[in-house]
Amino acid sequence: MFYAADRVLVGIMRSREDFRLARDAGWYRIPQRSAPPSTTDAAVLAFYFTAAFGEDKWAIHWYAEVRGYELVRRRDLLPDQPDHPRADEPYYKLQIGPLIRREPPIPSRRWRRITFIETTWDRFAAAEEINDLFASGNDGLYVTLKESGFFPERDYILREGGATYRVDLAIPCRDGLVAIATGEEDAPPNALRTTDPAVIAEAVRRLGGPLRPATEER
Repeated sequence: MFYAADRVLVGIMRSREDFRLARDAGWYRIPQRSAPPSTTDAAVLAFYFTAAFGEDKWAIHWYAEVRGYELVRRRDLLPDQPDHPRADEPYYKLQIGPLIRREPPIPSRRWRRITFIETTWDRFAAAEEINDLFASGNDGLYVTLKESGFFPERDYILREGGATYRVDLAIPCRDGLVAIATGEEDAPPNALRTTDPAVIAEAVRRLGGPLRPATEER
C-alpha cells in the first residue's frame, strides 16, 4: 500500500535485457553522476519504455516497490562488461519487489525527450498521460491550455543554438514550437515568459495552430 505523498521515480527502460534484470533479478541501476534527488528516498520505481519495446514504447506499463539501495561500481553490477568505458563509475543499485502492471498504461501522446520523472503516488495513480505526472509548470495554466485543445507538453527538453533547455511548458505547432518558461530557469531567447493564456494562444496562432499528437488523431 502506498500513500499519496510517497515519492515515485520513473526511470528510462532502454533495453529488454535491462527489463529482464528488473523483472527477474529485482534491481535497476542509475549512474550516481546523473541520479535525480529522489533516487534514495523513492518508495516506487516505474519504467518508461523506449522504442526498443515496439508497440509498448513511449509508455509506463510496470512499476515496483523500492526495497532498498546501495552504491556499487558498474563492473560489479555487470561483470560480463568489464571493458565498458564507465565500468569503474559508481551506480545506485535500486532493489525492487515484484513488478506490478499499471492498468491502463501511462502513455506519452507524442515522442519527446524524457530523462527521469520525479512525482508522487497520487499523481501516478491518477495520471492518464505522461504530462499528468509532472508537478512543474503551473498546474492551472497546464489544465487551461489542455482544455483549450493546445496539447501542451510539460517539463519539455529542447535544444537550440547548441544549448539544451528544459522549459515548463511547450506547445508543438504546425510551423514551430511555443516554449513557455513560468519561472526563472534558463530558457531559449524566444521563450514566452508569461502565464497569460491569451498571449500564449496568439503565439500558437502565429505558428499555424497546435500540432495534434499522432495518438490523438482520428
